[in-house]
Amino acid sequence: MGWLFILPNLVGVALFTFVPLVSVVVLAFTDWNLVSGLGGIEFIGADNFTNVLADPLFWGSVGRTVVYAGVSVPLTVLFGMALALALDRDVPGRGALRAVFFMPYIVSTVAIGMTWLMLMNPSAGLVNQVLGAFGLTDLPAWFASSYWALPALIVIAIWSGVGYAAVIYLSALQDAPTDLYEAAEMDGAGPWRRFRTITWPSLLPTTVFLMVTLFIGTSQGFGLVALLTAGGPGDATTVLSFYMYQTGFQFYRFGYAAAIGMVTFVGVLALTLAMWRAQRGKALND
Repeated sequence: MGWLFILPNLVGVALFTFVPLVSVVVLAFTDWNLVSGLGGIEFIGADNFTNVLADPLFWGSVGRTVVYAGVSVPLTVLFGMALALALDRDVPGRGALRAVFFMPYIVSTVAIGMTWLMLMNPSAGLVNQVLGAFGLTDLPAWFASSYWALPALIVIAIWSGVGYAAVIYLSALQDAPTDLYEAAEMDGAGPWRRFRTITWPSLLPTTVFLMVTLFIGTSQGFGLVALLTAGGPGDATTVLSFYMYQTGFQFYRFGYAAAIGMVTFVGVLALTLAMWRAQRGKALND
């Protein structure tokens, strides 16, 4: 009876998770153009992986993804920690403030994208109007500029993720060892020393968790890029996820797109394991 109850969910997971995963692995070793149909699938071994590693467009998208995630994720974690430490005190309306800061994380990508598209409009957007009020004349074109498009996406990623990081940090701060804080205060330790010796070590596992999950999410981010820039201007915002989409669903090279996905998975996995390994033995409870 128990298996019968979970059968619908198992069927859904099998059809929409396991089957696509296996299909990607199989397709990565084939040359398949969707236009040719299933009969056009040709097994070519590891040629796709060889071509991916020699593809300058792939490495260009890797570099943009590293910049996009490498800047936005640490700043999101830093601002989220600062916000959590501020909201962890007896602040009036603390519950409402938590909800307000967390709201951007649960709002749909389309709503976020359209809002920032209006805010960063080069001629009538609020952002440029504020910058102009401070006397700036050479105002950024934001999404229409190959120089400013990626920084604009980074700002949006930080803005939408800070609330999530703050809520996770607030949960971790509830488990902070109060007896150690009391002992440190009795010994005359100041706020900075208490943070460095107690707060930071106790938050280290949470920090690694946020770094890993946010990096994975950001490196797979597709919605904002597709909605706001479509990888442009030129290829200024063509990150890995959008490059995979272009290769598979615009150029119909599904085997090559699958190989890009496999290489990306291996790279993200290696980075994730490195981050987990780097924090081992450094947490307060280790």
